[in-house]
Amino acid sequence: MKLAIVTAYPPSKVTLNEYAFHLVKHFRQKEEITEIVLLTDRTQGEKNLSFTENGCKITIKECWSFNSYRTLYSVSNAIKNTQPDAVLFNLQFMKFGDKKIPATLGLLLPLVCKLRKIPTIALLHNILEEVDLGSAGFTSNKVLQKAYNFIGSMITRLILQADVVAVTMQKYVTILEEKYKVSNVQCIPHGTFEVSNEAPDYTVPKGPLQIMTFGKFGTYKKVEPLIEAVELIRESSDLDLEVVVAGTDNPNVPGYLANVQEKYKHIKQVRFTGYVEEEEVPTLFKDSAVVVFPYTATTGSSGVLHQAGSYGKAVVLPDLGDLALLIKDEGYQGEFFNPEHTQSLATAIEKIITNDTYRKQLGEANYKASIAFPMERITDMYLDTFKTIIQRKKQIRNTNEAPSII
Repeated sequence: MKLAIVTAYPPSKVTLNEYAFHLVKHFRQKEEITEIVLLTDRTQGEKNLSFTENGCKITIKECWSFNSYRTLYSVSNAIKNTQPDAVLFNLQFMKFGDKKIPATLGLLLPLVCKLRKIPTIALLHNILEEVDLGSAGFTSNKVLQKAYNFIGSMITRLILQADVVAVTMQKYVTILEEKYKVSNVQCIPHGTFEVSNEAPDYTVPKGPLQIMTFGKFGTYKKVEPLIEAVELIRESSDLDLEVVVAGTDNPNVPGYLANVQEKYKHIKQVRFTGYVEEEEVPTLFKDSAVVVFPYTATTGSSGVLHQAGSYGKAVVLPDLGDLALLIKDEGYQGEFFNPEHTQSLATAIEKIITNDTYRKQLGEANYKASIAFPMERITDMYLDTFKTIIQRKKQIRNTNEAPSII
């Protein structure tokens, strides 16, 4: 099978590029895949193909740019020229741009593939029905929210024209099936990027206990509550703590982290890493005592949670939305807090870092949850789905070509 994947890809800073890296890493090791065609965004640096395992040929076609009005044409043309046997789209609603028209045009691509009769899966990491538009940085205006929801429903109907729409949570399957009256939605879990054959070392390095958060910040992911929560812990204890803010601004809130850094420059031991390269991720997690999710809303399954689990880390989570559901569905464990109260966050962090047995217990549970769905298994699920689609198309074609008996 010659598989095309439409996605952002490292060193891209566009969302879901890290997820694509791990998809490609495991797809290329499958015997069924003869070639992977990466239809990616344009970047200044070379694409990261630093794989050590044996695998199939990878062809890179940089054929779209964030917020470009030509994405629909350029990607369609690239698909036509490369002639893949199947296409996988790695999507969320702002994948192709944070401006309405470019974002929408890019999301028409699964329909284009369907019209060309190319077996197509659209992996949709979030659904608009479960996004708090205000918290996620779209708009707080109630009238505009209604407009966004209307437009979002229209776009979702277009994405649902793909042969299969894959979502990462069973809850999303139910919502889409009930609202849009479709039967082509399938749950394929997010998966865990790196799973070691050996259990992690649950000890933490000597020195300050690192309280780490990782992501794109400024909308529903806020750094201020974490910094202030750690200050509350310091006031009531002699614990040596360091706050590690790993990641960048959300594209909707440029300059957010710089402003936070300036606001809290008087507070000791707060470190901002900036963008984290793929090879730096293991050290980032291994050095952390606890991984914190200072979120005020959720927009889908969390890649950071799966990463934390793979490194055997205890986590602190807001008791809301999809994160709480994911904990229940996939077996992760953590200490919950009320996102409206900084003291609640401080208490949750302190419960873990002052009880080493509890911290290790949470880390062990999360590692166990993470190894249930390694990316090797996730890519097998996609291949099985593609095989089903291809077989179904063959049956339809054979039926249509069969001579009629009068």
